[in-house]
Amino acid sequence: MAGLKVRKGDRVEVLSGKHAGKTGVISRAFPAKGKVIVDGVNIVKKHQKPRSATIQGGIIDKELPIDVSNVAIVCDKCGRTRIGFRFEPDGTKVRICRKCGGDL
Repeated sequence: MAGLKVRKGDRVEVLSGKHAGKTGVISRAFPAKGKVIVDGVNIVKKHQKPRSATIQGGIIDKELPIDVSNVAIVCDKCGRTRIGFRFEPDGTKVRICRKCGGDL
């Protein structure tokens, strides 16, 4: 799988699933799997067994990954958008908003 257009720290909106419409910040990205973990989205309850004397068991909240195709980046000016690229004169690659052309 190729690299992702979204990165850790990007503000995204969930497009499909039971969490559609929620926004959050990407806390982790898994480029090899094509998935991201968004803060506050796709939280499930997991029953954890106590492993040792220090780690206690119980029901914990865990954030599960979402497929990158189900999230869209949110531009500060124009809302959710797609990502384009521009090359600067010095050769650096910059991500831009497809709607307004501003830097992301």
